[in-house]
Amino acid sequence: MIPDSTVALDDPAAQRRKAFVDAARSAFFAHGYAGTTMSSIASKVGGSKTTLWSYFPSKEDLFEAVVDDIVEQYGQLLSIELPLDEPVQDVLHRFGNLLVTKLTATPILSLYRLVVGEAERFPHLAETFYDRGPRRGKARTAEWVAEKMVRGELRMGDPMRAVQQFTGLCQSGIYQFALLGLPEARDLARLRADVDDAVDTFYRAWKPGD
Repeated sequence: MIPDSTVALDDPAAQRRKAFVDAARSAFFAHGYAGTTMSSIASKVGGSKTTLWSYFPSKEDLFEAVVDDIVEQYGQLLSIELPLDEPVQDVLHRFGNLLVTKLTATPILSLYRLVVGEAERFPHLAETFYDRGPRRGKARTAEWVAEKMVRGELRMGDPMRAVQQFTGLCQSGIYQFALLGLPEARDLARLRADVDDAVDTFYRAWKPGD
């Protein structure tokens, strides 16, 4: 699937596809997955369901396109540099700040709330979301952690477990407030403090033994 940001938008077909994705994103966020119909999206953009189906054969395909579009726009975590020649704490500070900044962006929060709200009825939505974003990012970071373990800069252990613990620590503060729409989320000074604490706690647990 070609992300919308990489296609030529002077191409009528690309413009049409993007219009469907944009309309679907708004509809999913406003009405949920179950409450959104292909007919309503086709009507909003203009045209027939047949035209929409020529781009997206099912509502699930359209949801996948919405996820891909948001990940493409806000998924810098999937491509952030993780240098092996830099100290662990320096890389984790940079990674953690970007992680929390992106996770508290409105489109990502809206997508996450949508997926959580529909996960029980439509578990495949959760799988789609996780596979296209978090799973890819964590797998890539775990490779970096594994190499740092081999180099003796972190103690040996399960790299994926280490990544899960670090991201969990990063999400323990302002992210929770943002997810719930609480006013504390507006205190952006807390973001850096949350990441500083996460790096400190993580490194205390995973630093090499004396």
